[in-house]
Parts: sequence; C-alpha cells; structure tokens
Amino acid sequence: MLLHTGSHVDFTKHVQADGETAVDVPLERVFGLARVVDLSHVGPNHAITVEDVASRLPDLQAGDIVLVRTDWTEKQWGNWPTYYLDSPWCTPEAAQWLVDNGARAIGFDCFSEYCARLPDFTSEDFIIHKVILENGAILMQQMTNLSQLPTDRRVQFFAPFIKIRGAEGSPARFFALVED
Repeated sequence: MLLHTGSHVDFTKHVQADGETAVDVPLERVFGLARVVDLSHVGPNHAITVEDVASRLPDLQAGDIVLVRTDWTEKQWGNWPTYYLDSPWCTPEAAQWLVDNGARAIGFDCFSEYCARLPDFTSEDFIIHKVILENGAILMQQMTNLSQLPTDRRVQFFAPFIKIRGAEGSPARFFALVED
C-alpha cells in the first residue's frame, strides 16, 4: 500500500521533518462541516485563483472543511499522464486565502500542484502542500464524486484515514452525510 496513491490525506510530516504523522492527528480534524467550491466549469490546466474560491465561498467560516470540485477525477482518473499533466491546479495565493480564512482541511478532486507538468520535479516543488500543511490544515487529495454534494449549504463530512505510525500521509475513505 502506498501512502499517496488514490484517495488520501497528507500531514505536516510530508513537508516538515518534525511534523505530525497519521498517528498524531485526531480524526476530529477531518470530520465536520464542509463546503463545496463548485469549479466544475473550469477546464484542463485552469489555475484556481483567489477570485475562483472567494467568489464561491462568501460565507467561509473558521473551522470549515473546504472541498474543491472540478470534476477532474471523475473525468480523468486512470488516464495517465493526462490526469496529472493537464489537471486544473491551485495557485499558492488561493491556497493561502483558504487557510487564512479558516479552512482547517482542504480537499481537491484534481491534482492541486502545477509542478506535475515540469520535468524532473521533486516533492520540494509541491508549493500547495507546503502552504496548506505548514499553516496547520490537512490536505486531502484525489477526491471523487464531489458532484454528488450540494453547493448551497454545508454538509457533514468525514475523512477517516489509516493511523500508520510515522506516516506523512495515509489512505482515506471520504464521505458525506447529506440531508434533504
């Protein structure tokens, strides 16, 4: 089992030598009210900006979990290398805006890092990881089916992960409870 393949969460150990690992993070940090940012209209290689997220999250509250929906995983998962090389990606400014405005966990259904398009990139090039994780939030990746969640209200969201000792990331099962 790989820590960063498929649906997973990342912890600060991924970007800081003395950061939190899977066993250090209580599940309550990835359970709670979530808002979906509907960016399903964006196409390949779209840079997700502050304007994109701020205009669709006017009521973001401290402690919210933010789920960034582009529908990319639903359309392109398994289509390698397109999934990574042409994915919408998040700008550092947009990631910073989300954590500055209270997001305690941020999930993407696209590959959030621009660097995947670059030859010979390394984990040091993962700027979005650093912005989110170094600001104390949790990063959730390779989400899918965000199109099934409402965008007009908060939903109860859960991201249980495997508590692996020393792990900088962990496979997770993302789900939400939606009340009609």
